Amino acid sequence: MHHEKYMREALAEARLALAAEEFPVGCVLVLDGEVVARGHRRNSRVEECNEIDHAEVVTLREFLAEYPQTDCSRIVAYSTMEPCLMCFSTMLLSGIRRFVYGYEDMMGGGTSLPLDRLNPLYAEMAVQVEAGVLRTDCLTLFQLFFRNFTYWQDSLLSRYTLAQPLENTSS
Repeated sequence: MHHEKYMREALAEARLALAAEEFPVGCVLVLDGEVVARGHRRNSRVEECNEIDHAEVVTLREFLAEYPQTDCSRIVAYSTMEPCLMCFSTMLLSGIRRFVYGYEDMMGGGTSLPLDRLNPLYAEMAVQVEAGVLRTDCLTLFQLFFRNFTYWQDSLLSRYTLAQPLENTSS
């Protein structure tokens, strides 16, 4: 697959989120080489904050509303940040098994969940994860966010992100 091509699409969504002063997570769902859904984080600003409108959930919800009978096992989910536990398990339960992300969520990322040690529903899932695709581009957006906005401002994720050096390999 052309992971960078689709991650650029997720980055475009993340930039829309950042422009709206939202946490810059963008997500696209790809089916048979075609972007079939796109979305970004919503409602992360203090005055309307909730922890349900993550980019992956928003994107998946919109996709399933339009294409409810799709076999999601053929979808690849691209996200600018590693899906959190909620998003990862939601996509798993919806049938998605392939994930590509740009920047690691060292505070709440769900993709390292040891599925084989969980109950049979999860233990039998074969999942593919590719990390670090266009990581510098994704990291840049998160650093911009944490320098300018208050969501998760004093969190472990914020401190970790702001301490990361930017490489000169941005695409």
